Amino acid sequence: MLEAFAQPLSASTRYCAVFGHPIRHSASPALQNAGLAALGLDWRYLAFEVHPDNLREAIRGAQVMKFIGVNLTVPHKLLAMDMVDLLDESAQTWGAVNTIRFEARAKDGIWRPLRYFAETVPSEIRAHGFNTDAVGLGRALREDLGMELAGAKVVLLGAGGAGRVAALKLAAEKVSQLFLVNRTLPKAESLRDEIHQRFPEVKAAVGYPGQAVDLVVNATSLGLKPEDTSPLDESQFSLRQARAVYDMIYRPAETPLLRAAKGAGCRVANGVGMLLYQGTEALEIWTGRTAPVEVMRKALLNNIYGT
Repeated sequence: MLEAFAQPLSASTRYCAVFGHPIRHSASPALQNAGLAALGLDWRYLAFEVHPDNLREAIRGAQVMKFIGVNLTVPHKLLAMDMVDLLDESAQTWGAVNTIRFEARAKDGIWRPLRYFAETVPSEIRAHGFNTDAVGLGRALREDLGMELAGAKVVLLGAGGAGRVAALKLAAEKVSQLFLVNRTLPKAESLRDEIHQRFPEVKAAVGYPGQAVDLVVNATSLGLKPEDTSPLDESQFSLRQARAVYDMIYRPAETPLLRAAKGAGCRVANGVGMLLYQGTEALEIWTGRTAPVEVMRKALLNNIYGT
């Protein structure tokens, strides 16, 4: 996408980035650089492989180098909750950070996003954490699968950073029943208890259901690697008991789970829509401007599908 920029890289170019482990699969640079080019900004968006042990130092490094902001992907979203200076209401509500905006204290004492400082950036800078995943997931489920979440019965695979956000978002959307499946039982049980406390009207349980459901959502990373198997144990739950399956993974475009779900006659969708909408929301947080959604959608689809 860099050829789409009217201006070459210079000493004045500002930067955003995504940190993840792994990161080579990420389509965020194609998505965000298309948006930045369409807005006419002399900014660039990069991707960095950051091990969880080094995440705090990486965030601090971006802050010191006066990056506009960063996105966080697997497995950093829960870890970052304790690594930012301030949590937006979205991060507090959903319990994870996937977007950081760096802000500086101006001479008048007011904290402002770094986009406000064209020349000299003040030395006092803070990291402000947001979550845009919940917005992206809700919109993608409605648009890509035609799902009406209120009253739905849902199986959620995974209770990590992405799974926790998904579970809380689904509960907030008033699903009737939520079945939490996770490799480590205590994490799923803790999430179940939190849902019972915050959303008592939602029936949350740990483990596979013994009944048909409206939706299965994969919030694990199983499916990213070619050797990965499906995250769903079909000896405990048959996909023929599900109306629709959503996999947050978008590369590969068809995971083993989605392939099996198609074979079982389910409506299916991958994580492209979620990535698009969480990304457009992040861009608006950084720029303060309306994201060029269709430009970004086209760039994303071209990057993933070559269309």
